[in-house]
Amino acid sequence: MNKKWIIAIVWLVSSAAANAEPDTKVSRGELLYSTHCIACHSAEIHWRDKQLATDWLSLNAQVRRWQEIAGLGWREDDIASVARYLNAIYYHYPE
Repeated sequence: MNKKWIIAIVWLVSSAAANAEPDTKVSRGELLYSTHCIACHSAEIHWRDKQLATDWLSLNAQVRRWQEIAGLGWREDDIASVARYLNAIYYHYPE
């Protein structure tokens, strides 16, 4: 094999590795929640009897409310990402 082929193969392998998705992909919603919310919210808060989130719309409203109280300044897609994450893990409301 000549040097040009070896360089081309190494480049292809390194490009493929750089573009590969990690096996354990963390969603943006999970990242935001675990960074900003988990300190005050254990799993029990989502299972309590007096839940404020009773459907998809109220879940979004609660995420919006608490990020405003915390002064996080999340965009609408951040709020939706966190709501989707919580819905997938705890609530299972139809969207």
